Amino acid sequence: MKKTIAVLSGSLAVAALAAQEKPNIVLIYADDIGYGDFSCYGATRVQTPNVDTLANNGVRFRNAHSAAATSTPSRYGMFTGEYPWRRNGTGVAAGDAALIINPNRYTLPQMMKEAGYTTGAVGKWHLGMGAETGKQDWNKRVAPGPAEIGFDYSYLMAATGDRVPCVYMENQMAVGLDPKDPIQVSYTQNFAGEPTGKDNPELLTKQKPSHGHDMAVVNGISRIGFMKGGKSALWEDENIADSITVHAVRFIERNKDKPFFLYFGTNDIHVPRYPHERFRGKTDMGHRGDAIVQFDWSVGEVVRALKEAGVYDNTLIIITSDNGPVVDDGYQDEAVERLKNHKPWGPFRGGKYSTFEAGTRVPFIVHWTGNVRTGVSDALVSQIDMLATFGELVGKEIPEDAKIDSQKHLSAWLGKEPKGRDYIISSAYALSVLTSDWKYIEPSNRNSYNAQTNTELGLNPEEQLYNITIDRGEYDNVADENPLIVRFLKQILEEEKQKGIGLEL
Repeated sequence: MKKTIAVLSGSLAVAALAAQEKPNIVLIYADDIGYGDFSCYGATRVQTPNVDTLANNGVRFRNAHSAAATSTPSRYGMFTGEYPWRRNGTGVAAGDAALIINPNRYTLPQMMKEAGYTTGAVGKWHLGMGAETGKQDWNKRVAPGPAEIGFDYSYLMAATGDRVPCVYMENQMAVGLDPKDPIQVSYTQNFAGEPTGKDNPELLTKQKPSHGHDMAVVNGISRIGFMKGGKSALWEDENIADSITVHAVRFIERNKDKPFFLYFGTNDIHVPRYPHERFRGKTDMGHRGDAIVQFDWSVGEVVRALKEAGVYDNTLIIITSDNGPVVDDGYQDEAVERLKNHKPWGPFRGGKYSTFEAGTRVPFIVHWTGNVRTGVSDALVSQIDMLATFGELVGKEIPEDAKIDSQKHLSAWLGKEPKGRDYIISSAYALSVLTSDWKYIEPSNRNSYNAQTNTELGLNPEEQLYNITIDRGEYDNVADENPLIVRFLKQILEEEKQKGIGLEL
């Protein structure tokens, strides 16, 4: 790793990587962090020094996108290299959903294993576990799961923070479970005698719902779904960041002498937001702002572990988010009241759930000591390209039937090539085509506004076209004035739709 490739560019730089020691890869995948939530992306009322250090010594992208505007489909696209809109059943997963990714499908962790990497998944999962929805026995090993799609080790939240079961699953078995108090889960009816947030608001000592989220009560917070038992295994929300960060650090320590790939999915900013008391009051934005500070701490702990293990310089670190931000997503945590002039969505319109830019345009930072051209990049990049781009990095050619969407863009990701993709197809109730200059959104008759989350969804029964370079807020629909551009982007979209016909997995 002493050899530097900083003086090389483009394909020469990529070719030089093949001669070097395989880098470790740490993918830090934030949840619901918006484009404007980090101080290196312009936030002033919250400081993220650990994130900023990686950004200042790496590449900070201004036109990077998740695969979708919500969590489950974004993770599906990232791990499979397939746009989630091609596949039925990739919407936001219930807490008792079966594994969303077919175990027979080629995946990012599988590719990394084939390239000689030890693979680990820690934190938020939200891709389902088990063979059949609602049929899991949470008191035994639940399969298929992360191991069946390529992860050697996993320590994960069973679903997501606001859904039962509220337990950690280590290698697909509930952690700390007392067999005399088995877990029962239902998403159809409550268990006799079990309190709910709706009927027992006096039990909601930590968070109260603003909409929905009024079923099972776990440690003073009501959730989606019903749960009974498993008391010794239940997490406490204020300790989630500590628990998953410790396990990420342990994975690094155990595997420092061999190449490793770590997916570290954090939960901090996703509801219910309840950061540890040592982070409360660090901002004047309440739990949401303090949770961002907590996330930054986790980043710092991972970096510290890499340095102490002696592998920091040979580790490619990516920080990004699964989708754009949402302020009120179901709990009364004062996030709306304390937001004031902080703009989680940055200069863009929309947010989580939206087809407008803030739904999928997310922070994206790439750090790799001596191997990136530091600075800011406007290259158009997508998380859908993790599969092919990491394959390019580790010298692994992905199978033909897995190449439908994922593309090789290592030069752009390392800051050595300014263009990136020609276009991205994004999905949030409707499909859109985004180039570096233009954005086309197909017509939709769905509601254009989510009143519960106060989110503009960007849906319109008319065709929409925006010059995204001058109209970042997507307010000036210029479809009528640019029929040729509309026709061109519609053709791209129709051709992309045709690619997915007949896919088996």
